[in-house]
This record gives sequence, structure tokens and C-alpha cells, in this order.
Amino acid sequence: MQMFHLAGFPPYYTNSFLLITKAGNAVIIDPSCEPVEYNRILGEHGAKLTHILLTHGHFDHVPGAEELRRQWGAALYLDKADAQGTQRLPISKVDGEYTDGGELKVDELTFRTWHTPGHTLGSWCLLCGNLFFTGDTLFHGSIGRTDFAESDPEKMKASLEKLKALPLADDVQVLPGHMDASTMGEEKRYNPYMRGYAWN
Repeated sequence: MQMFHLAGFPPYYTNSFLLITKAGNAVIIDPSCEPVEYNRILGEHGAKLTHILLTHGHFDHVPGAEELRRQWGAALYLDKADAQGTQRLPISKVDGEYTDGGELKVDELTFRTWHTPGHTLGSWCLLCGNLFFTGDTLFHGSIGRTDFAESDPEKMKASLEKLKALPLADDVQVLPGHMDASTMGEEKRYNPYMRGYAWN
């Protein structure tokens, strides 16, 4: 598997990830960039985009989603709670949904999926091997905002407890929707929201 990290438009600089399997099929997680940027990488590696996986539906995570789906016929996965077709949550049609605690397979890649509402009601975290794509649920030393109309602070607290309880090694890489990468060990030890006292 090959992985490429791209950053979306300012001022959000939303993290986006492109994974290419050994068979040449590709998965994009949160296509925050223009389609041409992904198509360039896909073309250079002779890869075909088959899946678009959204951690949630906010506008800064989905700019390339609809055009890439149209160009490639890729399956777009998003929780229906976030498929509202509004300015903040612009996606209105989904091709697939995740299963809490379930798996999604693309060639040799297995994505384990957990529902983590809080930032939005349809937020999910996706684990692929040692890579944990946490969207706007868990950041390096912080979390996504919970003051939007579609947010719920109490659900976010429960989601963070859920992540803490997962049997993940300390060296699992946390790849968030914004800011720098981290590890689960670092977040459990130092993130004030994971430790609980930031809520007081």
C-alpha cells in the first residue's frame, strides 16, 4: 500500500489521504483538494479510484467528493446523518454507510470503523493497519469543535471514552482532519480532552 497526504484549501488546510493498494485501486479519505490533485497522483501510479471515505460531512472535508465520484464511478461512504445537502453539510447522496465496529475491505486494506458523534452526529473514525484516520473527532492535543448546531458535546465526551477503550497500541498513528499527526499513546497521555479535565 502507498499513502499520500494532501492539504486542502486555506484557511482550513484539511488533511486528506490517498491510499493505493497493491492491485492499483485507490481510496481517498476526506477529499479536501481539487480533483486534479488526486488525478495527477492516480495517473502517475496507474491507479483507479474506487472508494471515497468521508469521516464526516463538513464542507471543508468534501470539496472534491462529488466530481471525483462522477469521474471515476467511485463509491462514496458517509453517515446519512451528515448527508443533508446544506451549505455546511453539502453532500446529499451516499453510496454506502459504515457499520459501528465493522469492517470495510478494499483489496488488502481493511478499514475498521467506529461511529464517533460529537463534532457532527455522523462522525466516524477509520483504522487501517497502524493508521487511524480520526477526522475532526480527535486532533493532536485537542478535538473538533462542538459548538455547531450539528454538534453535541456530551456525545463527543462519550466518543472520546470509546476511543480510549479501543485496544489500540500506543504507536498507532493518529491522522486527524486538521493539524499534525500524533500517536494514540501521546493522545491518551497528554490530550486534555482524552484525559477528561478539559471539560471541567
